[in-house]
Amino acid sequence: MQRQALGQKVVALVRTIRNIMSKLGTRKLYDLLKNELKALGVGRDKLFRILRANNLLIKPTRSYHITTDSHHRFKKHKNITGSLEVVRPEQVWVSDITYVGTRANPSYLALITDAYSKKIMGYNVSNTLAVKGSLQALEMALKNRSYNKALIHHSDRGLQYCSNDYQRILDQNNIKTSMTEKYDPYENAIAERINGILKQEFDIAKNIEDIKLKKKLIKNSIAIYNNLRPHLSNHMLTPIQMHKQDKIKPKRYKSKKLDDNRIVKL
Repeated sequence: MQRQALGQKVVALVRTIRNIMSKLGTRKLYDLLKNELKALGVGRDKLFRILRANNLLIKPTRSYHITTDSHHRFKKHKNITGSLEVVRPEQVWVSDITYVGTRANPSYLALITDAYSKKIMGYNVSNTLAVKGSLQALEMALKNRSYNKALIHHSDRGLQYCSNDYQRILDQNNIKTSMTEKYDPYENAIAERINGILKQEFDIAKNIEDIKLKKKLIKNSIAIYNNLRPHLSNHMLTPIQMHKQDKIKPKRYKSKKLDDNRIVKL
């Protein structure tokens, strides 16, 4: 009975977090609840066992839709971030477009994320892959800048990022352009990872046909992600907390699929 009572207390604590972030993983739950769990004598391994016993472990799912059209007449740029160490906020922004629609009502989310803090700087939800959506995400990101330092914009070679209008705004703001050179998702790993978090943990790609409702859902999810969700690579700081300083060195993970000089920061 004592063990059952302890399990119920832990489940109640977990649900206070899961009510806001319904698919947050065990390590992040433990970090957010470590003071309360310590008082109960529950470590991370015991938390894992309790979650498993109560069917509260998260099973990630994956989906894949092609959103990149690199067969176009616009200039493509080299990858200048491959061996670059990111050591401060607003040193590198990573951009991507991910599918968040339904078969009957396609829609797309354009994201711009800071590579150091993992803060989503700008975004746009649109029902087409037109350049306009990516431009609006870029304009939001520029408005949200906190530092006036050298900045690189990294993306795939999609039409949206290579377009004259997009490149003109980058030039006007003295932002250098970097692009993937291969069809390897690890060349834009941070952007791919943020897409996955929003889809798997926040359900932004759920079957909602009303575009206005979907926009509200995504806006709320991004606010929670930026302000409340801790990141392993941020030493369990939230993106907002990480973005406000430049002293902490992000955790780095080598990928077997990349050259030894290339680092994937997740």
